[in-house]
Amino acid sequence: MTKPCIICVAITGSLPTKANNPAVPITVAEQVESTQEAFEAGATIAHCHVRNDDQTPSSDPEKFARLKEGLEKHCPGMIVQFSTGGRSGAGHARGAMLSLGPDMASLSVGSNNFPTRVYENPPDLVDWLAAEMQANRVMPEVEAFDLSHILQAIARHRAGGLCGKLYVQFVMGVKNAMPADKAVFDFYVETMATRAPEAEWCAAGIGASQIVVNEWAIAAGGHTRTGLEDNVRLDRDTLAPSNAALVRRVTDLCARYDRPVATWREAREILGLRPVTITG
Repeated sequence: MTKPCIICVAITGSLPTKANNPAVPITVAEQVESTQEAFEAGATIAHCHVRNDDQTPSSDPEKFARLKEGLEKHCPGMIVQFSTGGRSGAGHARGAMLSLGPDMASLSVGSNNFPTRVYENPPDLVDWLAAEMQANRVMPEVEAFDLSHILQAIARHRAGGLCGKLYVQFVMGVKNAMPADKAVFDFYVETMATRAPEAEWCAAGIGASQIVVNEWAIAAGGHTRTGLEDNVRLDRDTLAPSNAALVRRVTDLCARYDRPVATWREAREILGLRPVTITG
């Protein structure tokens, strides 16, 4: 299989803290350094959250602006993707940073259960976030926590409600949501192939299922996500020393399945994102 595999690194998230793993980057400076290492290891999308000094999640546009500036300086060409998830803010605060014009942003198009709460994505908020992405020319990565989210993403894109190329990420392994189930994964892949053959898809596994879902996605010809947001361990007994270490696990899998790792230029071309000229 010769199709390049795009590796997304979810560097921080909203939940893991240094108590879970000292390698979790919290400050903007730590995030930039950790992402640069992951970029050099093969990741070409940085999925970004920001944190307050006490490690709690934030949706502060100023923090996102400093992070974007740092990533563009130290990871030239890397695709910057902001999170609009619900753990770091509510309502329109979730999209307050979209005016900064990142390359991409995550978009959840439906609600579902999380371990201890309902992850609410009401239609009016989804409509507003999607409209803000269109206004700022930000390509969504639709985070699909179940089949209905995939179907909703396809319908919205066909109706012209999503900016750019359709890109859907299967999220598997969140407690109380969709488990990492191979038969379900295979059905997701078939659904994308038959209903949206022009689209691209990727897959992310949470916790111990991260490496399992990485392998499924690579073997099936899709793209994949790794990083300390989703999983802080290499195995049951070993903490991951960095985001880059988790990226290297994925590049090893790509080699096993004869999948070239996408360069940032290839990733931008595959996703239909604007080209970037690197000078100096």
